[in-house]
Amino acid sequence: MLAIGILSKRTGVNIETIRYYERIGLLPIAQRSENGRRFYRDEDTRRLKFVRHSRELGFDLAAIRSLLALQETPDASCAQVTSIAQAQLTTVEERLRRLSALRDELARITAECAGGRVAECRIIETLETGA
Repeated sequence: MLAIGILSKRTGVNIETIRYYERIGLLPIAQRSENGRRFYRDEDTRRLKFVRHSRELGFDLAAIRSLLALQETPDASCAQVTSIAQAQLTTVEERLRRLSALRDELARITAECAGGRVAECRIIETLETGA
């Protein structure tokens, strides 16, 4: 059995986040000692690492909840898992497209800056007009 602090160190997840995941059902309710301290099992460590890695890949909590539920039926087809991962990939690709456009626009407006006075600054003008 692991205390919450040890679980936090082993998984790299903040203690408050662990408590939050427990409250919303991503982690099972921890066993408690007589003095009320939470204790976790090795399987809770594996589950929390799964959640942390999923969050690092950008999955939202609903998707993680679905993935965890699917994990409970190991003989089922992984088509739903693939679908969830594909949806996340699409989201990431769209975010990259928007970031690329943002980078290009920032490069364009900074290249137009002549380094003069703020009153004649092309960056300020562009931000004001949206053009």
